[in-house]
Amino acid sequence: MIREDAARWVTRGPVVSAFVPLDPLAPGHTLVVPTSHWTDIFDAPPQVLAQAMTLVQLLAEKMRSELKAGGVNILSASGPGSEQSVPHLHFHVVPRWSDDAFTTWPAHQSRHRFVGDPVTQLANAMAAIDTT
Repeated sequence: MIREDAARWVTRGPVVSAFVPLDPLAPGHTLVVPTSHWTDIFDAPPQVLAQAMTLVQLLAEKMRSELKAGGVNILSASGPGSEQSVPHLHFHVVPRWSDDAFTTWPAHQSRHRFVGDPVTQLANAMAAIDTT
C-alpha cells in the first residue's frame, strides 16, 4: 500500500494510477499500478489490465511529446520465476533517449530447455480457447 504522502503522483484514478518510483531509472520513469490489489498479471481482471495499458500508452505518448524521449521501455514481472520483487501488479514505463547510456534489455538468453516445440504448444493452447 502506498501512503498518500509517500509518493509523487503523476495521475490518480479509481482503477489505475501512476507515480514515480523511489529510485527512477531515468528522468520521468513512472510506475502504473491498479488501485485495487492484484498480485500479478495472472489474477488481475482483463478490464483492469486494459485500463492499465491505456494509461501506459498515454504516459508513453506524454514522455515522447513532453520529455522528448525517443521511445519507452515497458517492464513488468509476474510470478516467482520472473524476478517479481513487489507482490503488486505494476508496469514500469521508462522513457529512453539515444544518449542515455543504459539498457533494460536482457543481455543473455534463457538457459531453460523445453522438451518439444513451445510455439506449437502455445498455438494449440490458444486455438483451444475463444479469444473473440
